Amino acid sequence: MRVLSALVLGPVVLLAVWAGGWVFRGLLAVSALVAIGEWVLMVASDRTPEAFWHSLLAMLVVMVVYALGGPAAALAVAVALGFIVQASAGGSTGSWLLGLGIPYVTAGVAGLAWLRENPGLPLVIFCLFAVWATDIGAYAAGRAIGGPKLAPRISPKKTWAGLIGGMVAAGVFGVAVAFAAGAAQPWLALLVAPLLAVVGQAGDLFESWVKRRFNVKDSSNLIPGHGGLLDRIDGLLVAAPVLAVFHATLGKSWQWW
Repeated sequence: MRVLSALVLGPVVLLAVWAGGWVFRGLLAVSALVAIGEWVLMVASDRTPEAFWHSLLAMLVVMVVYALGGPAAALAVAVALGFIVQASAGGSTGSWLLGLGIPYVTAGVAGLAWLRENPGLPLVIFCLFAVWATDIGAYAAGRAIGGPKLAPRISPKKTWAGLIGGMVAAGVFGVAVAFAAGAAQPWLALLVAPLLAVVGQAGDLFESWVKRRFNVKDSSNLIPGHGGLLDRIDGLLVAAPVLAVFHATLGKSWQWW
């Protein structure tokens, strides 16, 4: 079931990325609503309907702001709405994490949207392949080599060998995508892709910490064999905005793409 889910979802995502426009934006919008819903169910200790609907409404407002004012405005509004959602939860356990969910999901989704709208298709593919390759490389190296644990209290199965394997895999796939896309200096992908591997693994560890804190195995059971949507995109939610900021600030001076 795990393999079947991947075989179905992978092409759907790549097709939406290729189509761009409202198709990709629609996928991002649905993903954002599902992700924030899963987030609320994980961290809202009382799991009240109010927290759920407040967060969904906040995310809808953020989407409108993005459409009208772009990613910076959307992120600023997301932070403000996060404080409001947090305040609405009172002093319940994890209320600060409840509020963090709005900017957390917004940053990842806005990063992907910006990459698709500005540099375009190849850089989104680069980001996706770097994160996916990291997961594959980390799993393979971790199983084959083992060794010291990366963060045993948070994710007992992750190892330093896995992290290095993920960085290597991300570098290989990243360079391949850069060459295929005709990047100006494709070898610089050997620096950028491993960076995305590290921040992607950090995103993975962050969600693992949240799940461990609230004694949750998966963010949901939405995807057979994989858990929830957040379990699949936790690394991407961090890697995408990092790549977007990097490309927006240093991309032109480095002339890497």
